[in-house]
Amino acid sequence: MWSWLSGNLPINPQATLNDAQRAFDKGDLDNAIAISRNIWQASPAQIDALILLARALIYRSYADYDRQIDREIALQTTQNAIDQFPQNLDIRAIHAFALQANNQPVPAAQLAQDVLNRNPNHTLARVALALAYGRVGGYDNALTQARQALETTEPQYRIDSLRAQAISQSDLGRYREAMLTMQQAITINNKLAVLQFEYALFALQVSDADTATAAYLNILAFAPTNIKAQLRMCELYSTLRDPETAMRYCQGVVNRAPSWADGWYLLGREYFWQGRFAQAQDAFSRCTALQTAQNIPTQDLHLECWYMQGQSAEILGDCDNLLRIYEEFKGITLRGNLPQTWTYPPEGPAICVGQ
Repeated sequence: MWSWLSGNLPINPQATLNDAQRAFDKGDLDNAIAISRNIWQASPAQIDALILLARALIYRSYADYDRQIDREIALQTTQNAIDQFPQNLDIRAIHAFALQANNQPVPAAQLAQDVLNRNPNHTLARVALALAYGRVGGYDNALTQARQALETTEPQYRIDSLRAQAISQSDLGRYREAMLTMQQAITINNKLAVLQFEYALFALQVSDADTATAAYLNILAFAPTNIKAQLRMCELYSTLRDPETAMRYCQGVVNRAPSWADGWYLLGREYFWQGRFAQAQDAFSRCTALQTAQNIPTQDLHLECWYMQGQSAEILGDCDNLLRIYEEFKGITLRGNLPQTWTYPPEGPAICVGQ
C-alpha cells in the first residue's frame, strides 16, 4: 500500500518538514504526503510529520474520484501511531480527525472530547469534534465547536477550522455565510481542491452557477486532468442547458475514467435529453454493469441508470432489454427495501404485451 502511496515521486532524502509544509501550501499534496511520510517513518516521535501526513491524505482523498483510499490509509496510519503512543493528545486528535473522515463520527467525537477535556484549546480536536457532530446531524453543536476552533486556532490549522465552520453553516442552510467562510480558507490556500469543490457546492445551493464554474475552473487550471472537476462541469452545463459543452465534458470523463459509473450516468442523461436513445441506452447499460460489478451499496446506486435505460429501451421498442432491466430494477428495490418508483401493470409494458 505504501508503494502505491508514494508512487514514483523522487524524494529528496534531505527534505524537511518545512519542505512538506511548503508543498502542502502550494497544493502539492503528493509531495507533502511523500516527504512527511518519510520523515515520520524515520522518526515516529516527530508527531508534526504524522499530522501533516494524515491531513494531506484526507484532503487529497476529496480531490478526485479515485482517491477514497487515501482516507483509509490516513486512518490506518493514525491507528498505528495511537497504538504506539496511546496517550499523546496530538495523535489522539489527528486520529479523531481521520475517524470522522471515514464516517465513524461517534468514536471520533468521543476521542476528540477526551482530548478537549485535557486541553480545551486543542484546535485539531475541536475541528474533529465539529465535523463529527455534523455527520450525525448535530449541526448547531457543530457550528459552535467550529467557532470555538477558530477562536483558539493555531495558524497551521486555520484552514481546517474555517472549513469545519463553512460545512456546519452549509448544513444549517446558511449557504452564503458558508461561501464567505470558505473564501477565507481559499485565500489562505487556493490550490486545495477540496476547498474549491465545497465552495462550488455552496454556490450551487444559491443558484450561483458563475461562482461554481469559476471554482471548478480553478481546480482544472491547477490539475487539468482532474476527472471529478470535469464531471462537475458536465453536470453544471447540463443544468444550464448547454448540451454541447456538457457533452464535451461528459465524454472526456468516460474517456479518461471508463470504470467510473457516474460519468456514464451523466453521459446517458445527456444523450437521453437530446433524443439519442440508442446511445443513451448503451451509456446507461455501462453504468448499471459497472455498479453491479463494483458491488456499490444499494443506497449509493444511481437507480436512474436502470430506469432511464428502460425508458430508452421502451422508446426504441426493445422489449427484451426493457423486461430484463425492469426485473433487475425490481430486484434491487426489493433487496434494498426501497420504494417502488417504476411500475408497469400486471401484464407488463405495453410494447411487450402479446410478444
